[in-house]
Amino acid sequence: MSGVSDSATTVIGLLHPGEMGAAVGRCLTEAGHRVLWAAEGRGPDTAARAAAAGLEDAGTVAALAARSAVILSICPPHAALDVAWAVHGFGGLYVDANAVAPGTAAEAARLICETGGRYVDGGIIGPPPARPGSTRLYLSGSNAAEVAGLFAGTALDVRVIAGTATAASAVKMAYAGWTKGTAALLLAVRGLAREQGVEDALLAEWALSQPDLVKRSAGAAASAAAKGWRWVGEMEEIGAAMSAAGLPDGFHQAAAEIFRRSPRGAAGPDLLDQVLDEITGDSAAM
Repeated sequence: MSGVSDSATTVIGLLHPGEMGAAVGRCLTEAGHRVLWAAEGRGPDTAARAAAAGLEDAGTVAALAARSAVILSICPPHAALDVAWAVHGFGGLYVDANAVAPGTAAEAARLICETGGRYVDGGIIGPPPARPGSTRLYLSGSNAAEVAGLFAGTALDVRVIAGTATAASAVKMAYAGWTKGTAALLLAVRGLAREQGVEDALLAEWALSQPDLVKRSAGAAASAAAKGWRWVGEMEEIGAAMSAAGLPDGFHQAAAEIFRRSPRGAAGPDLLDQVLDEITGDSAAM
C-alpha cells in the first residue's frame, strides 16, 4: 500500500510491540485502525503484548510492509537503522519514533525516501501511554500532521513541531540527555563516594542540602537495573548528537558505560548495593 487511507481506518504496521510499542499500538487500535505486527523471530512476551493491544499478526516484516499504508518504528536505538533497512523499498509513510540522534534519523530517512517512501521523524517522552496527559509523541517533517491525525482522541498527546525534518529527534536527545544522563551521574558520584569510603558523609550532606538526591539515586539504580541495557544505545546517540552540534560527547559516553555496567534485572532490598557494586567493579572482587 502506498498511502494513508482516506477512510477512518488505516492499516498501520508496528515494528515492534515492546512495552512502549504495544501501548502506542493500543492507542491506534482503540482509535479504530488496523495495526499489524510481525511475529517471526519474536518471543512469547512480545506475542502476549501484541494480543493484549489488539494487534494482528502479519507473520513477517515483508508481509507487514506489503499490507501497511503506514509503518511505525519503535525499537531500541541500536536497532533503528536495521528496522528501516528491513523495510527498504516500502513506498508508504514511515514514522521513526526511536530515541536516536538527528544524524541517525536522517540516515533512516534516506533509506526510506530513496525508494519512494515518505518519512516522519518522531520522539516519545514519557511512559507507555495509558492515560491522557502522561506521554507525548513529538513529530517533525512535512508529513507530520498526517501522522498526528491517526492519534486523534487517543491517550497519546501528539505534538507537531517546527524546525528541521529531524527536530523531533533533537527534542528527544536534549530531554533524555538531562533525565537519563543525570541518573547515570548520580550513580557515578555515589559509586565514587562508596569507593572512597565517604558515602555516609555524602548522604548526610545530601540530607542537609540536597534532600531529594538520596531517593533519586535509589530510583536511578532501579531504573538502571530495569532499563539500563536499552539506555546504553540512547546515551551513545545523545553523545553523537552532542558531537555533531560541536559539544563535548564525553558526558553521555560515560553515562552509556554506567548503564552498560548496571546489572540487568537486579532486584530485592539490596538492589542499590548490587548496582553500585557492578558499576564500581566491586562485584568481581566478592
